[in-house]
Amino acid sequence: MQLNANFDERVAVHAAQMPWQKSPMPGVERRMLDRLGDEVARATSIVRYAPASHFSPHIHTGGEEFYVLDGVFQDEHGDFSAGSYIRNPPETSHTPGSDEGCIIFVKLWQFDLNDRTQVRTDTNTLDFISDDMRAGVELMPLFADSREAVSLERWAAGTIVALDAVGGMEVLVLDGGFVEGGEDFKAQSWLRLPVGYATRAVAGPNGAKVWIKAGHLRETPKPPANSR
Repeated sequence: MQLNANFDERVAVHAAQMPWQKSPMPGVERRMLDRLGDEVARATSIVRYAPASHFSPHIHTGGEEFYVLDGVFQDEHGDFSAGSYIRNPPETSHTPGSDEGCIIFVKLWQFDLNDRTQVRTDTNTLDFISDDMRAGVELMPLFADSREAVSLERWAAGTIVALDAVGGMEVLVLDGGFVEGGEDFKAQSWLRLPVGYATRAVAGPNGAKVWIKAGHLRETPKPPANSR
């Protein structure tokens, strides 16, 4: 399966307007944003767990990164409420589920296969810091290495924010919204910019809180070798 598979193009998906699609696991549904591969895939999705739904135990051969949007995600490593940012590097395993139900933004098979850095961060316990180079912007760094940088940003109402995707960029709206390219982005809207793309976003009247990953598209994404 290929979905939004041309990484040389700007892609915008307003996931909140999409129907939920069933996954192979009962009680778990998803909204696919991009995908290379079938059930084993390089994938970016928004996933919803119904109350008392659980996946069977599995190994993330290619790694898993997710942010909890709503509810409480659970596995044997803990309970992760909305605002939790998790990186499970390649070869980690768990048994995910949710007693009360949850919604997560998740990325699969997008790690360096030699990466072994585990991250479990509750962003509710961290403070935003002012960006001295950009008026009206506050930052919360979540992860950075030689390949990519991940952060949360808050944009004050009406702020014009330059999005310079030198190494590619993804922006997911968590709260509020913005306008970019004449298009309105609200909660669960996702924007992917190719390498070298430059644009501007204007924060809405209630400002915007966004999740951003940058730099990770310098190498052309490929499906997992065992994607079928």
